Amino acid sequence: MRILLLVHAFNSLAQRLYVDLAERGHTLSIEFDVNDGVTAEAVERFRPDLLLAPFLKRAIPEAVWRRLPCLVVHPGPPGDRGPSSLDWAVLEGAAEWGVTVLQANGEFDAGDVWASRAFPMRAAPKASLYRREVTEAAVEAVLEALERLERGESPTPVDPALVRTRPPMRQADRAIDWSRDATATVLRKIRSGDGVPGVRDGGLGLFDAHPESRLKGVPGAWLARWQGAVCRATVDGAVWIGAMKARSPGPHAPTLKLPASMVLAADLPEVQGDHRDLWYEEADGVGYLYFPFTNGAMSAEQCARLLTAYQEACRRDTRVLVLMGGEDFWSNGIHLNVIEAAPSPADESWRTINAIDDVARAVLTTTDKLTVSALSGNAGAGGVFLALAADQVWARGGVVLNPHYKGMGNLYGSEYWTYVLPRRVGEERARAVTEARLPMGMPEARRLALVDAAFGVCVANFRAEVVERARALAADPALPALLADKRARRAADEAAKPLEQYRAEELERMRFNFYGFDPSYHVARYNFVFKVPKSRTPLYLAAHRRTCPHP
Repeated sequence: MRILLLVHAFNSLAQRLYVDLAERGHTLSIEFDVNDGVTAEAVERFRPDLLLAPFLKRAIPEAVWRRLPCLVVHPGPPGDRGPSSLDWAVLEGAAEWGVTVLQANGEFDAGDVWASRAFPMRAAPKASLYRREVTEAAVEAVLEALERLERGESPTPVDPALVRTRPPMRQADRAIDWSRDATATVLRKIRSGDGVPGVRDGGLGLFDAHPESRLKGVPGAWLARWQGAVCRATVDGAVWIGAMKARSPGPHAPTLKLPASMVLAADLPEVQGDHRDLWYEEADGVGYLYFPFTNGAMSAEQCARLLTAYQEACRRDTRVLVLMGGEDFWSNGIHLNVIEAAPSPADESWRTINAIDDVARAVLTTTDKLTVSALSGNAGAGGVFLALAADQVWARGGVVLNPHYKGMGNLYGSEYWTYVLPRRVGEERARAVTEARLPMGMPEARRLALVDAAFGVCVANFRAEVVERARALAADPALPALLADKRARRAADEAAKPLEQYRAEELERMRFNFYGFDPSYHVARYNFVFKVPKSRTPLYLAAHRRTCPHP
């Protein structure tokens, strides 16, 4: 089928549907929902069989939904209506939720149902549920809807008894009363707004909350800081808050989401509690290094801590070292928000890219262990190439990669990508991958040899199999021969072209991005971190604007 994806932004769900539908042979194009005229023009140019709306904030124009089938992905069960569906489910502690694929009819979330899927809720932030359970359910429901549509079936009217319309959630609905709210209540309130719009509290925006069982204090008091997070007392314990937005300097001035300890102006003691964003575990000759940095973004300070932890892990008597990343993201490369907030974003960009390069070099030069990158969640930009520094790359079946930099103002990129990518896919394919600027699913990544294995649907199953595979590698009698071959290949590669030469050449190009006359990177970074809406759809996404097959 010819399918036009109409989106407010090309978010994680839209990207996952894009790669899955493309893999099944559908012809796709994307249009950002700028205005009704642009949408109508996209339909006229592309002549789709179907319009699919996985992430919209406005109604589809009547002239469009009357012209062709328009399917809307709603993150709620059949009968649920309203723009804050998942927010309410998290806030109210729903045990089960779902995704419904509706036919647009001019009334929000009120169309007939093509397909739906239910899933059990996790005690997790809204954004995490959206990236995992909602996305997996949406893929299944959309595929079923397309099958029904191709068979000539009709959608099913919603049972009136199931209809429940909820208003948009307001900040007052999730406001925290620190003198009364227990830890579980505070967690639900913050998680219901994570990652957008957060919970406003005393002028601050709160995000990324985690429970703390040992630290206690006067309810509402700030207790401690650790690894960028800050701890605040509740009536029955405390919570760690990993990210914050500062008080806005004006009624319409945007502010940045940053590590909480950068935002909170309080002199707090450094105390390790239950929450960590970096830790190491070991079992059966295998080391596991976890680094679930918020949104997969890595600041210079986080890279330095990761490098220290990696070096310490390398000194352990293990045979295999697995880089686990986080559950939702493995890594998305440099922390653009922290860079934007710096007195000199150019200097902070330079400091951060060198810090992440140091991590990549440490992995590349580890020759006495087999290294594995185990991607439970998505990876993008420098995070993809950092993963490729390992000997093997394993990924969960639903992971989406964005192995390119150019979307960020034609950023050249580093992380030794000019070495690690061609050695896996060859020079010609490496150019094609980085120039495409499109998301990549696991079937394509496997065909290109960007990943060595893709398995598992849910994170728990994937990580359990990672442990089994890593244990088998550590016990494999052939491991010494594998390590000897690894050392020989690294020595040969170093003799042909030293790693430092790759790094110097990449950083020379990056210096122009950071300090040169072309401000594209700085403009793109600003637009990205402040979520400035796109004024048009990039041509690499809008195939119908590159060519017009139906003049």
